[in-house]
Amino acid sequence: METRKLGPVEWELPKTGAMKVPVRIFASEQLLNLMHKDRTLQQIQNVACLPGIVNSALLMPDGHEGYGFPIGGVATFPADGTGLVSPGGIGYDINCGIRLLVSPLTREELAPRMGELMEALFKAVPSGLGSSFKQALDRSELTEILSTGVRALAKQGMASQQDLEHTEEGGCMPADPSAVSQRAFARGLKQAGTLGAGNHFVEVQEVEGVFGPAKIQKQFGLKPGQVGVMIHTGSRGLGHQVASDYIRVMLEASQKYGLRLPDRELAAAPLYTPEADRYLEAMKAAVNFAFVNRQTITHHVREVFHSLFGCELPLLYDVAHNIGKFETHGGRELFIHRKGATRAFGPGRTELPEIFRSTGQPIIIPGSMGTASYVLVGLGFTPSFESTCHGAGRLLSRGAAVRELATVSIKKQLEARGVAVMTGNIRGLAEEAPQAYKDIDAVVKVVQEAGISAPVARLVPLGVVKG
Repeated sequence: METRKLGPVEWELPKTGAMKVPVRIFASEQLLNLMHKDRTLQQIQNVACLPGIVNSALLMPDGHEGYGFPIGGVATFPADGTGLVSPGGIGYDINCGIRLLVSPLTREELAPRMGELMEALFKAVPSGLGSSFKQALDRSELTEILSTGVRALAKQGMASQQDLEHTEEGGCMPADPSAVSQRAFARGLKQAGTLGAGNHFVEVQEVEGVFGPAKIQKQFGLKPGQVGVMIHTGSRGLGHQVASDYIRVMLEASQKYGLRLPDRELAAAPLYTPEADRYLEAMKAAVNFAFVNRQTITHHVREVFHSLFGCELPLLYDVAHNIGKFETHGGRELFIHRKGATRAFGPGRTELPEIFRSTGQPIIIPGSMGTASYVLVGLGFTPSFESTCHGAGRLLSRGAAVRELATVSIKKQLEARGVAVMTGNIRGLAEEAPQAYKDIDAVVKVVQEAGISAPVARLVPLGVVKG
């Protein structure tokens, strides 16, 4: 598949055949070459064939093959009857996302009790496939969570006003939970406050270095040597079930509305149809569940740190990676799909809390297990609809990683680097090993060179609880 170079880190798949718009790719030559090794480029080309798509189909530097849409894909449609919504463009783990808590502690202050801390975090946060919390929600509690998100926890004293303000969408996309199936509902009753499996984690980190204007560093509250906690998880079984339920609905809707699709995994419905309306309500409910999941984990992490160190852990920011929503860009209301991509609003956006309106939005970008992570700031890059990367991006599938990597040695390798690892699933270490992911530094360099987002801090791991 021939690509045309537009700039040092920008490429284009020109509009051909059934494509409605061209594809714009943000990548170094090395990262682009990796995208040629699976169906990533074919998938984003398919996205460019969707009726009504605006400007171009976008692919971030961490892009790799997914379901229908590639991970790292961004697609935008008019916010009217000519626009579409596709569950494949949001993903199975609806509102998989990440947040960073900052502490007043330094690595030296933490070190004497590191083992005790990791054991306490492992006990406090259930992790692994099918993990559940000891205290299940009742139906009325889950209904309120699906409707109002983190606001439900604020009423219980488990979330502060700052937590709400520093969470994308204020921690709530008002939703009608009746759009969520009984099966999805049942899966969510015991999973609030759990990590799950895959690449989800709670990671204790040290700020290795800070970059850019001192004003932004100060507003973000980051300085070298500081300890933070990164929490990465999503909507668990509830969100997965919502996606499964509505992909079936959209397969029928695509035929009903005469949509010509190059891949059935792109199944969609026009906005404002009954099928689209119901999916969006269910999706927003799953988004709320994911925000509550991360906030509940935050509450328990804070309890651990307060018990051991007597300190507070304010939230820097919480961002979603798999989400669809209405936004205004260039004075036009649009519906945007971000799948494995992060919102990257620049200065002046009124959706941001006042403290960040002069700086731009904080963006949390995790690396792979055992490698660095980043805090970036949004620059308001309009060609990407103010979207940026979401992580390192997979290099090997989970199956390939298990086949190719020696599981036991990975734990030893991480511990040899001074990274404490707590997991109930040794196989999962191979699936999420650093060797299974792209180079996070190379990915971040691309979005920086493209003018999409800029580094504010680089963090390195001290200890990780893995799902």
